[in-house]
Amino acid sequence: MLFKEQRFRCNLLGLRAFLRVVGAYRLYERWLTGQVEKRDMPQHIAVILDGNRRWANEHSIPYLNGHRYGAKIAKEFLEWCLDLGIRTVTVYVFSTENFQRSNEEVERILSLIEEEARTLRNDQRLHESRVRVKTIGKIDLLPESLRRILSDVEKETEGYDEHYLNIAIAYGGRAEIVDAARKIAEDVAEKKVSLNEIDEGRFRDYLYTAYLPNPYPDLIIRTSGEERLSGFLLWQSAYSELCFLDVYWPDFRKIDLLRAVRTYQQRKRRYGR
Repeated sequence: MLFKEQRFRCNLLGLRAFLRVVGAYRLYERWLTGQVEKRDMPQHIAVILDGNRRWANEHSIPYLNGHRYGAKIAKEFLEWCLDLGIRTVTVYVFSTENFQRSNEEVERILSLIEEEARTLRNDQRLHESRVRVKTIGKIDLLPESLRRILSDVEKETEGYDEHYLNIAIAYGGRAEIVDAARKIAEDVAEKKVSLNEIDEGRFRDYLYTAYLPNPYPDLIIRTSGEERLSGFLLWQSAYSELCFLDVYWPDFRKIDLLRAVRTYQQRKRRYGR
Protein backbone atom coordinates (compact mmCIF):
# COMPACT_ATOMS: atom_id res chain seq x y z
CA MET A 1 0.00 0.00 0.00
CA LEU A 2 2.81 2.39 0.94
CA PHE A 3 4.58 1.65 -2.35
CA LYS A 4 1.38 2.40 -4.30
CA GLU A 5 0.94 5.72 -2.46
CA GLN A 6 4.54 6.72 -3.15
CA ARG A 7 4.19 5.78 -6.82
CA PHE A 8 0.97 7.80 -7.04
CA ARG A 9 2.68 10.87 -5.57
CA CYS A 10 5.58 10.46 -8.01
CA ASN A 11 3.16 10.25 -10.93
CA LEU A 12 1.31 13.29 -9.61
CA LEU A 13 4.54 15.29 -9.31
CA GLY A 14 5.44 14.30 -12.87
CA LEU A 15 2.04 15.42 -14.12
CA ARG A 16 2.39 18.77 -12.37
CA ALA A 17 5.82 19.31 -13.91
CA PHE A 18 4.43 18.54 -17.38
CA LEU A 19 1.45 20.87 -16.95
CA ARG A 20 3.75 23.62 -15.71
CA VAL A 21 5.92 23.29 -18.81
CA VAL A 22 3.02 23.50 -21.26
CA GLY A 23 1.54 26.49 -19.42
CA ALA A 24 -1.71 24.78 -18.43
CA TYR A 25 -1.36 25.88 -14.82
CA ARG A 26 -1.16 29.55 -15.78
CA LEU A 27 -4.31 29.29 -17.87
CA TYR A 28 -6.14 27.40 -15.11
CA GLU A 29 -4.97 29.97 -12.55
CA ARG A 30 -6.39 32.83 -14.62
CA TRP A 31 -9.69 31.01 -15.06
CA LEU A 32 -9.95 30.22 -11.35
CA THR A 33 -9.13 33.82 -10.42
CA GLY A 34 -11.95 35.03 -12.64
CA GLN A 35 -14.33 32.56 -11.01
CA VAL A 36 -13.59 33.41 -7.37
CA GLU A 37 -13.56 37.17 -7.97
CA LYS A 38 -17.21 36.99 -9.00
CA ARG A 39 -18.32 35.85 -5.53
CA ASP A 40 -17.83 36.93 -1.92
CA MET A 41 -14.26 36.46 -0.78
CA PRO A 42 -13.41 35.14 2.69
CA GLN A 43 -12.13 38.02 4.79
CA HIS A 44 -10.05 35.89 7.16
CA ILE A 45 -8.08 32.86 6.01
CA ALA A 46 -6.02 30.76 8.40
CA VAL A 47 -3.58 28.10 7.24
CA ILE A 48 -1.72 25.23 8.90
CA LEU A 49 1.63 24.93 7.11
CA ASP A 50 2.08 21.17 7.25
CA GLY A 51 4.33 18.72 5.43
CA ASN A 52 7.70 20.50 5.23
CA ARG A 53 9.69 17.58 6.66
CA ARG A 54 7.88 14.94 4.61
CA TRP A 55 8.42 17.02 1.47
CA ALA A 56 12.15 17.17 2.24
CA ASN A 57 12.24 13.40 2.80
CA GLU A 58 10.58 12.77 -0.55
CA HIS A 59 13.19 14.95 -2.25
CA SER A 60 16.04 13.39 -0.25
CA ILE A 61 17.25 16.74 1.06
CA PRO A 62 17.92 17.97 4.64
CA TYR A 63 14.71 18.63 6.58
CA LEU A 64 15.67 22.27 7.17
CA ASN A 65 15.55 22.87 3.41
CA GLY A 66 11.92 21.77 3.53
CA HIS A 67 11.21 24.43 6.15
CA ARG A 68 13.22 26.99 4.20
CA TYR A 69 11.27 26.37 1.01
CA GLY A 70 8.07 26.35 3.04
CA ALA A 71 8.94 29.83 4.32
CA LYS A 72 9.27 31.00 0.71
CA ILE A 73 5.78 29.68 -0.07
CA ALA A 74 4.41 31.41 3.05
CA LYS A 75 5.57 34.79 1.71
CA GLU A 76 4.02 34.06 -1.65
CA PHE A 77 0.82 32.98 0.10
CA LEU A 78 0.57 36.38 1.78
CA GLU A 79 1.04 38.09 -1.60
CA TRP A 80 -1.69 35.97 -3.17
CA CYS A 81 -4.07 36.84 -0.34
CA LEU A 82 -3.30 40.54 -0.71
CA ASP A 83 -3.94 40.31 -4.45
CA LEU A 84 -7.34 38.73 -3.74
CA GLY A 85 -8.26 41.43 -1.24
CA ILE A 86 -8.31 39.11 1.77
CA ARG A 87 -8.01 41.30 4.83
CA THR A 88 -6.73 38.92 7.51
CA VAL A 89 -4.31 36.00 7.27
CA THR A 90 -3.26 33.77 10.15
CA VAL A 91 -0.43 31.28 9.63
CA TYR A 92 0.39 28.43 12.03
CA VAL A 93 4.17 28.11 11.85
CA PHE A 94 5.22 26.49 15.15
CA SER A 95 3.12 24.86 17.85
CA THR A 96 3.80 24.36 21.54
CA GLU A 97 4.00 20.62 20.76
CA ASN A 98 6.82 21.27 18.28
CA PHE A 99 9.09 21.98 21.26
CA GLN A 100 9.03 18.22 21.87
CA ARG A 101 11.25 17.66 18.84
CA SER A 102 15.02 17.36 19.29
CA ASN A 103 16.78 20.45 20.64
CA GLU A 104 18.84 20.68 17.46
CA GLU A 105 15.78 20.72 15.20
CA VAL A 106 13.92 23.24 17.37
CA GLU A 107 16.93 25.57 17.44
CA ARG A 108 17.40 25.38 13.67
CA ILE A 109 13.73 25.96 12.89
CA LEU A 110 13.50 28.93 15.28
CA SER A 111 16.71 30.33 13.81
CA LEU A 112 15.16 30.08 10.35
CA ILE A 113 12.01 31.81 11.59
CA GLU A 114 14.20 34.59 12.95
CA GLU A 115 15.86 35.00 9.55
CA GLU A 116 12.47 35.23 7.89
CA ALA A 117 11.21 37.71 10.49
CA ARG A 118 14.14 40.01 9.71
CA THR A 119 13.32 39.77 6.01
CA LEU A 120 9.65 40.45 6.73
CA ARG A 121 10.56 43.60 8.62
CA ASN A 122 12.09 45.04 5.45
CA ASP A 123 9.38 43.82 3.08
CA GLN A 124 8.10 46.92 1.28
CA ARG A 125 4.81 45.34 0.33
CA LEU A 126 4.05 44.93 4.00
CA HIS A 127 4.19 48.69 4.38
CA GLU A 128 2.65 49.55 1.03
CA SER A 129 -0.38 47.39 1.82
CA ARG A 130 -0.44 48.59 5.44
CA VAL A 131 -0.31 45.09 6.94
CA ARG A 132 -0.32 44.93 10.71
CA VAL A 133 1.79 42.01 11.96
CA LYS A 134 1.04 40.35 15.27
CA THR A 135 2.60 37.30 16.90
CA ILE A 136 0.21 35.06 18.84
CA GLY A 137 1.28 32.29 21.18
CA LYS A 138 3.46 31.66 24.24
CA ILE A 139 6.03 34.20 23.11
CA ASP A 140 7.97 33.91 26.38
CA LEU A 141 9.06 30.40 25.30
CA LEU A 142 11.00 31.79 22.32
CA PRO A 143 14.68 32.80 22.27
CA GLU A 144 15.24 36.43 23.26
CA SER A 145 16.66 37.42 19.85
CA LEU A 146 13.57 36.06 18.08
CA ARG A 147 11.23 37.78 20.55
CA ARG A 148 13.06 41.05 19.94
CA ILE A 149 12.79 40.99 16.14
CA LEU A 150 9.13 39.93 16.26
CA SER A 151 8.44 42.77 18.69
CA ASP A 152 10.19 45.21 16.34
CA VAL A 153 8.00 44.11 13.42
CA GLU A 154 4.88 44.50 15.55
CA LYS A 155 5.85 48.01 16.68
CA GLU A 156 6.66 49.15 13.15
CA THR A 157 3.28 47.99 11.81
CA GLU A 158 0.98 48.58 14.79
CA GLY A 159 -0.47 51.70 13.18
CA TYR A 160 -1.65 49.81 10.08
CA ASP A 161 -5.25 48.68 9.75
CA GLU A 162 -5.80 47.75 6.09
CA HIS A 163 -4.65 44.15 6.46
CA TYR A 164 -3.61 41.85 9.29
CA LEU A 165 -1.00 39.08 9.41
CA ASN A 166 -1.03 36.88 12.50
CA ILE A 167 1.94 34.60 13.06
CA ALA A 168 0.99 31.73 15.37
CA ILE A 169 4.29 30.62 16.92
CA ALA A 170 4.76 28.65 20.13
CA TYR A 171 0.99 28.52 19.83
CA GLY A 172 -1.54 26.07 21.24
CA GLY A 173 -5.30 26.53 21.25
CA ARG A 174 -5.73 24.98 24.68
CA ALA A 175 -2.95 27.17 26.10
CA GLU A 176 -4.67 30.24 24.65
CA ILE A 177 -7.96 29.35 26.36
CA VAL A 178 -6.20 28.62 29.66
CA ASP A 179 -4.35 31.96 29.46
CA ALA A 180 -7.65 33.74 28.82
CA ALA A 181 -9.30 32.01 31.79
CA ARG A 182 -6.36 32.93 34.01
CA LYS A 183 -6.55 36.61 33.01
CA ILE A 184 -10.29 36.66 33.64
CA ALA A 185 -9.77 35.13 37.09
CA GLU A 186 -7.17 37.80 37.88
CA ASP A 187 -9.48 40.60 36.77
CA VAL A 188 -12.38 39.17 38.78
CA ALA A 189 -10.14 38.92 41.85
CA GLU A 190 -9.07 42.56 41.36
CA LYS A 191 -12.72 43.52 40.79
CA LYS A 192 -11.99 44.87 37.31
CA VAL A 193 -14.84 42.73 36.00
CA SER A 194 -17.68 40.86 37.68
CA LEU A 195 -18.66 37.24 37.07
CA ASN A 196 -22.01 38.39 35.68
CA GLU A 197 -20.19 40.23 32.90
CA ILE A 198 -18.44 37.11 31.63
CA ASP A 199 -20.05 35.85 28.42
CA GLU A 200 -18.74 34.71 25.03
CA GLY A 201 -18.20 38.29 23.90
CA ARG A 202 -16.22 39.23 26.97
CA PHE A 203 -14.22 35.97 26.84
CA ARG A 204 -13.21 36.80 23.25
CA ASP A 205 -11.59 39.99 24.56
CA TYR A 206 -9.06 37.91 26.52
CA LEU A 207 -7.89 35.77 23.60
CA TYR A 208 -4.67 36.38 21.65
CA THR A 209 -6.75 37.52 18.67
CA ALA A 210 -8.76 40.13 20.59
CA TYR A 211 -7.22 43.01 18.64
CA LEU A 212 -8.58 41.79 15.29
CA PRO A 213 -11.72 43.28 13.74
CA ASN A 214 -12.66 39.72 12.74
CA PRO A 215 -10.90 37.07 14.88
CA TYR A 216 -12.95 34.21 13.41
CA PRO A 217 -11.46 32.60 10.28
CA ASP A 218 -13.95 32.16 7.46
CA LEU A 219 -11.73 29.46 5.98
CA ILE A 220 -9.03 27.25 7.51
CA ILE A 221 -6.70 25.39 5.16
CA ARG A 222 -4.46 22.50 6.16
CA THR A 223 -1.95 20.94 3.81
CA SER A 224 -0.28 17.47 3.74
CA GLY A 225 -3.49 15.42 3.76
CA GLU A 226 -3.90 15.45 7.54
CA GLU A 227 -7.51 16.16 8.55
CA ARG A 228 -7.38 17.74 12.00
CA LEU A 229 -6.84 21.19 13.52
CA SER A 230 -4.07 20.14 15.93
CA GLY A 231 -5.12 22.76 18.47
CA PHE A 232 -5.25 25.62 15.97
CA LEU A 233 -7.61 28.47 16.94
CA LEU A 234 -9.91 26.15 18.88
CA TRP A 235 -12.21 28.93 20.11
CA GLN A 236 -12.16 31.00 16.94
CA SER A 237 -12.75 28.10 14.52
CA ALA A 238 -16.18 27.07 15.84
CA TYR A 239 -17.91 27.95 12.55
CA SER A 240 -14.95 28.11 10.18
CA GLU A 241 -15.13 26.23 6.90
CA LEU A 242 -12.35 23.63 6.75
CA CYS A 243 -10.39 22.61 3.67
CA PHE A 244 -7.86 19.77 3.83
CA LEU A 245 -5.51 19.50 0.85
CA ASP A 246 -3.42 16.46 -0.11
CA VAL A 247 -0.36 18.52 -0.96
CA TYR A 248 2.71 19.23 1.17
CA TRP A 249 3.13 22.90 2.05
CA PRO A 250 6.28 23.46 -0.08
CA ASP A 251 4.26 22.27 -3.12
CA PHE A 252 1.37 24.64 -2.38
CA ARG A 253 0.52 26.83 -5.38
CA LYS A 254 -1.75 29.77 -6.01
CA ILE A 255 -4.26 27.48 -7.72
CA ASP A 256 -4.48 25.48 -4.48
CA LEU A 257 -5.49 28.67 -2.68
CA LEU A 258 -7.95 29.56 -5.43
CA ARG A 259 -9.52 26.10 -5.34
CA ALA A 260 -9.87 26.30 -1.55
CA VAL A 261 -11.53 29.71 -1.85
CA ARG A 262 -13.86 28.40 -4.55
CA THR A 263 -14.79 25.45 -2.30
CA TYR A 264 -15.55 27.92 0.50
CA GLN A 265 -17.70 30.01 -1.83
CA GLN A 266 -19.71 26.95 -2.88
CA ARG A 267 -20.63 26.06 0.71
CA LYS A 268 -23.62 27.45 2.57
CA ARG A 269 -22.58 28.61 6.00
CA ARG A 270 -25.30 27.81 8.53
CA TYR A 271 -23.65 28.82 11.85
CA GLY A 272 -25.37 25.94 13.64
CA ARG A 273 -28.80 26.64 12.15
